[in-house]
Amino acid sequence: MTEPQTGSIQLDRAVDSLIVGTRHRADLGDIDALAASIERDGLLQPLTITIDGVLVCGARRLAAIKMLGWRTVGVWVRGGLSDRLGKLLAEQDDNMLHKPYNQLEAAGLYREIKQVMAEDAARRKAATQFSTENQPGNDGGGKFPPPSSGPTGKAREQAAAMIPGGASYKTLEKVGYIEEIAANPAQPETLRAEAAVALERIEAGDPVHPLYLAIHESAEAVREVRQATMHALAEDAVARANALKKGKKPKPRPKPLVPDDAPPVRYPVRAFVQTWGELASWWTHYDIDVLAVELTDDQYENFLTVAEATARFADDLRTTRGTLLDVKPVLRAL
Repeated sequence: MTEPQTGSIQLDRAVDSLIVGTRHRADLGDIDALAASIERDGLLQPLTITIDGVLVCGARRLAAIKMLGWRTVGVWVRGGLSDRLGKLLAEQDDNMLHKPYNQLEAAGLYREIKQVMAEDAARRKAATQFSTENQPGNDGGGKFPPPSSGPTGKAREQAAAMIPGGASYKTLEKVGYIEEIAANPAQPETLRAEAAVALERIEAGDPVHPLYLAIHESAEAVREVRQATMHALAEDAVARANALKKGKKPKPRPKPLVPDDAPPVRYPVRAFVQTWGELASWWTHYDIDVLAVELTDDQYENFLTVAEATARFADDLRTTRGTLLDVKPVLRAL
């Protein structure tokens, strides 16, 4: 017997006790061929149900075994699903009156359904891949119904279609992307805060796509800065290693973002905004007395160099901005 999925148990269940909600009542296609396959080879992959007996995955398999007159069937009982998803899957009337789901609620349901579909697809693939008709080297469905494609393509469309409200899987994936950014501790706090605000606006009814584009652009800026920094650090490490091989002791020095003899890398405006957003009020987080004692001379000199260069850049930017805004018309909304 296949090892149960985490959060699931496998057992036999009376066919008549299973609850099939309206989400599974679409066109099921050719059930006769599937029934013939199951009658000949058995049910290779059990159905997936909730702890209350509500069908989650396997509507075509269930229709086929009902056609065959089975009284019991093997099932995976999937625990850990939300009450909201259980109620949704159990609905017997498409016109049931309930508060419409907002985009965040719909995205959460979509994520749950997609996860269960992925588990079901993996078990189906494992069950059919190395059957007597499919030995290693002959991978595929053979005489058996092919496994579902997992949480991509048509499967994602099916998961989205099970949620009332009409949002496409692309929209729900975009909401999920923003949620992942907001919850990822590896991302900068400013980016996570920006994503959190975007989610609040989505929950309030704002369109998803413009907010997704803004968060994606900010995340790309963070990625570009990180890549440039890592590349510069790698270049510096190689240079220091080569110096050691030649018997020279490299001087401890601040690591520049680019080699000294290379032209500076030009970052996009969004990277500038992201960098300075992270530095907002940075001086409030340090004790001057502690820094004055613990910084080495090199570290102190490096700070002064960067601070003085930043002040010069600020003066230049202020002057340039004033000059350009004086000569260029500023477009304003009417």
